[in-house]
This record gives sequence, structure tokens and C-alpha cells, in this order.
Amino acid sequence: MTYRVAMDIGGTFTDVVAYDETRGTFEAAKTPTTPGDLAEGVFSSLGRAVDDPADISFFVHGTTQGLNALLERKGARVLLLASAGLRDVYQIARGNRDRMFDLHYRKPVPLVDRYATAEAGGRFDSRGTELAPLDEAAVRAAARRARDEGFDAIAVALLFSYVNPAHELRAGEILAEELGDDVMIVLSHQVAREWREYERTSSAVLEAYTGPVVRRYLGRIEDRFAAHGLTVPVQVMQSSGGVVNASFARRHPLQTLLSGPVGGTMGGVAATALLGRPNAICVDMGGTSFDVSLVLGGRPDISNEGAADGFPVLMPLVDLHTIGAGGGSLAYVEGGGLRVGPESAGAVPGPACYGRGGTRATVTDANAVLGRVDPDWFAGGHMTLDTEAAHRAVAELAGALGLDPVELAGGICDVANAKMAQAIRTLTVEHGLEPREFVLLAFGGAGPMHAVEIARELGIEEVVVPRFPGAFSAWGMLGTEVRRDLTLQFFTPGAGLDGTAMAEALAGLAAEGAEALAEQGVPAGQHRIEHAVDMRYEGQDYTLTVPLAGPAEPADDDFLGSVAARFAGLHERRYGHATPEAPVEFVTLRTTALGGLPELAAVPYAAAPGEAPEAPVKPVVFGGAAHDTAVLRREHLAPGQYIPGPAVIVEATSTTVVPPDATVTVDDNGFLVIKLGGVS
Repeated sequence: MTYRVAMDIGGTFTDVVAYDETRGTFEAAKTPTTPGDLAEGVFSSLGRAVDDPADISFFVHGTTQGLNALLERKGARVLLLASAGLRDVYQIARGNRDRMFDLHYRKPVPLVDRYATAEAGGRFDSRGTELAPLDEAAVRAAARRARDEGFDAIAVALLFSYVNPAHELRAGEILAEELGDDVMIVLSHQVAREWREYERTSSAVLEAYTGPVVRRYLGRIEDRFAAHGLTVPVQVMQSSGGVVNASFARRHPLQTLLSGPVGGTMGGVAATALLGRPNAICVDMGGTSFDVSLVLGGRPDISNEGAADGFPVLMPLVDLHTIGAGGGSLAYVEGGGLRVGPESAGAVPGPACYGRGGTRATVTDANAVLGRVDPDWFAGGHMTLDTEAAHRAVAELAGALGLDPVELAGGICDVANAKMAQAIRTLTVEHGLEPREFVLLAFGGAGPMHAVEIARELGIEEVVVPRFPGAFSAWGMLGTEVRRDLTLQFFTPGAGLDGTAMAEALAGLAAEGAEALAEQGVPAGQHRIEHAVDMRYEGQDYTLTVPLAGPAEPADDDFLGSVAARFAGLHERRYGHATPEAPVEFVTLRTTALGGLPELAAVPYAAAPGEAPEAPVKPVVFGGAAHDTAVLRREHLAPGQYIPGPAVIVEATSTTVVPPDATVTVDDNGFLVIKLGGVS
């Protein structure tokens, strides 16, 4: 037997999904994450799904190592090398204010202090023509400073390097000669080959800041897997929704910044195809965080730029919104009122009901008090919850607020649900999208427990809980493609467009993309190349990305009119208006190289063989009142089965809570389709 395996290493749990290529079946497992030694949790989880790592034919995983280093400010010491006269570009940043009405707003503190910025002479103009040669002595002085002062990485961001990278490349050669492998060297044009000096510098600094942490982690994981008999390359999920091998990820670690949560979005893409529903809101509620992303028209919602903890980053990434609201989020009193999160109990000690020393009330403890979890069969029976500890933790907080413990437990869940509903509005309502027009796809260990009430707040009528919801991000990684994204600045007004030159530039990007896929081991017959161009109206600053039919399209006689009309349509949908007669400009060419993996030929879903055990009935609190509720085992639910609420459906990776006014149907894929009552 051989297996394709995907793993998602979260802040609280490590999830694994294994696909048996011989039988066409899936196996999922979940174990607590081990912060002191992540590999321990990895192999503990893997051992529950695969007997021998030597049987693995493909292994991909998502990691939050880089993101955690950024959020916790535990990244590398970075020296920034800038063009002479431009050392303050990174410090000045932009003058825009993200929160207009926040009186206490402060810009994020830069990851590199001003004193840790060096300058080197040399200059290109905006067309890439050299005006002054590179000051190589200044570069060598920066290298000596990095060595003498103990910097871990150097970010090189020189003016107009996205047009002509010759000076950055030479600076990289000099730094490598002086420093060897002791210091990580990051060249901005290799991180983001795009204009906007501050954003490109920020992207390079982010890669330098998080890169050493990611490199060390990937090296340890590869060594440990090799020692356990894994013979195939370790693959890593990218922030863009594709996968790359670990050797590429070590060279470009910023690409893995959001690799953990993005797996859920790609799983959402696969799930919407199975459901025949092209638009979905994907919500992933784990132990520490709540992640929201969208599937629009059957494709992931991907942006070509974004922000990481307030710092701009130029690279394709799935548009995710994350808040600190998970099963482990702590409840507390502030200003006389109840607050939930963002602080989390994490994996250690975890919620009080985990019995690992936690004493403060969490969202999971509140659900235990309300009876919405099965304490004897939590995480597939691998954990037994201490409900008395949960009651003590919630009761202590209830006493501080003068409330009944059960009433407070309901309030903890209500506060968490309101925060999560608002996070969804950030990606939908604030972008002109109506949540009612979407299906809510709920996953993560705690997502199906809260999904119905979140949907009710948003007016959504249908919730879908896929198979293996607690390990759904890992499941999503199994079906993703190898992906490389390439850009080329191509600034020209529409009236002066040389279509042949644009077509040649796109053909060059396509060849570069094909070469990159070949380096990843993807056969030529499985390559797919997509092209697009960033456009704007003359006088605008920001752009919209317009898909192209192929690399040769710009050479067509009617190309300008056709692409301008497409741009106007996109502008209308995004902003509610367009000016078709206005002149347009082209800014950036984009090429995405995709390499398909063998499809998963999974067997049709069927309920587990044998007679289902009798479903116990126990009181569960909904709306402040206890209801007799059946506790069902999901693996015994057959396709087509109809279940009226209330119900609690338990499985190895998650728990689904169905209120009294909702119903559940099991579809042919084994998904739980929940219809809400009372939604207007």
C-alpha cells in the first residue's frame, strides 16, 4: 500500500489525513501539538494514520512557523541594505491610516530599526539604465557589520531593482563571499519583482525576518522524516494555495507565511465542486484562531498583495481574515463586561476540561458546560474531558459577574459567535458581497460546533460540514497543485501599447514558469499556464488584475478594446461604476504556472459497516433551556439520512452541534448539509 499524506500543524492540534492509493479511502487523525518539539506531535499524529512512513508516496504539510515568529516578534535580527539616500524608506512607510476613527492608532513598529539600515551607492533610472555603478566597498562594509554585530539575515532592497536587478545580484554575490551560509541573504527583486519601493522593501524584510526560523524548521522536519524512512520530498503549502517542495520553500520562505490556514480554502474549492455551489464562505475555527476565506465562482479568492500583521507584502496570497477566537480562547472580565479572546490557552495547558492544569474558562469549557461535547468520546475517544474542571472554571468567572454558570457559558459562546460573524462581514459585506448568497462551509475542530449560530447572525440558510472537518485543511492540501507565480513590470499607456512586445514578454514568463515546474518534478504534460495583466485608468494608483486568454492574445488587432472592456466589467463589479471611454494603462504582467498532481480516485462514501450503536440522549442547553438531544456517531450516518434537531454529531476530529430549529441531511459525499429554521 502507498499513501498520500497531508498534515496541518496548528497552535493546539496537529491534524493528518492519509489517502490510501490502493483502496481509495481516507483516514484522519488529530493529536495535541507539542510546542517544545513539533516533530513529536507530527509523528504521534502520523502514526495513527500510516503504519510505516516508507509507504508514503507524497507528503505535504502546512506550517505556521514563519507567521508565529512574526506575530510573537521572535524572528531574526535583520540588517537592511538600501540605496544611498533612501535608508528611511522602510521607516517612513506610508501615510495612510488603517483605522480612521481609532484615537489610539499607531503604525506597526518596524521590524528593522533605523540604526540597522546600511546604504550602498549606485543607481538605475526607472527604465533600468545604470546612472551610477554599485559601490561594492559599501556592500562589503555592510557584510562586515552583519558579521561583527551578529545579524542573522540581510535584506537587500535597491531602487528600481524590479526593472534591472544587476546591482542586487552583485550585492548578493559579495555578501555570500563575505558571509557564506552563516547569514541569510534576501534580494528584494527575488521576493517581489514589482514596483512600489516601500512595499517591496517590506516584503524583503519580512522574508529576512521569518526566513531563518522557517529554514531551521524545514531542515529539522526533513531530517526527522528521513530518519523515519520517508523517501519522498517534503512538500509545503504556499500562501497562494499551491504546493512547492521544501528546498524551494527554504529559498523563498515568505511563500509559506499562511501555509497552514490556506489548506482549508483549497479544501473549500474542492468541496464547492462536489456540492455544485460555486460560492462559499470557508470558516476554520481551531483551538487558537478563527480564519475566514472565500471561494468565488469555484476559485479561491486570491490577492496579489496583502498585509501580515500590519506590514505590506507583495505576493499572491489567499485573502484570509484571522481573529483570535478558537476553542481555547480565554473568557475574562474587562470593564465590568464579558470578553472572549484573543488570548488562548493553547495546547499547554489548554482548556480546563483537558485536565492539563488549565484553570481559566475557555470557549471549549463553555461548550462542555452546555453539554455540547461528548466528554467520553472527544477527539475520537483519544481524550476524555474533565467536565467538572470546566464547571469550576466557568463558575469562578460567573461568580465575578454575578451570573449563573450555565447562563455565562451561553454568553461566552454568544460573544465568540458575534466576533466570528463580524470577521465574516469584513470579507463579505465590507467588499459589497451579501453573505446570504453563500453557503457556509464549516470546519476546524470547533467550527461545526458554532457554525449554525454564526450563520444565523448573518442570515445564511445553509451550513455544510465536510468530512474530516477537524482535519479539513489537511484534506484540502491533498488535492492542490504545484504552483509558481511570476511577475514582470510592463508599464505602458494603452494608446502606446506594443502588443507584440507584451506577447513576447508573456511567452518568456510562460517559459520561465514551465522551467520552474520541471524543477519541481512535474511532467510537461501536466503543466498549465495562466496569464493576466494589472490595469488601471489613467490617473489611478491601484490596479485590477484582468485574465488573458493566452500569451499571444496581446498581439491581436482588437486586443486593446477587448481587454479594456473586460477591465471596465471588473471595475463595475468591484466598485459599482466604470468609465469605459477613459484611457487605460497597463502596469504588471502576471503568469501562474500550475502543475497537476494525480487525481484522488476516492471510493463513494458509505456508512461504516455494522449496526450503529444506540444513540444516547442527554440534556443540551440551547437558548438558555435544556433539550433532550441525541448524540450520534457520524461514521454510522448513511447517505440520504435525515436528522431533525436538536442533535450532537461526534466524530474523530470534530463535533457538529445542530440546534432544535435546524435539520441535517447526509449527502452523497458524506457531507452534513444543515438547513436553518427561522432565518429571514
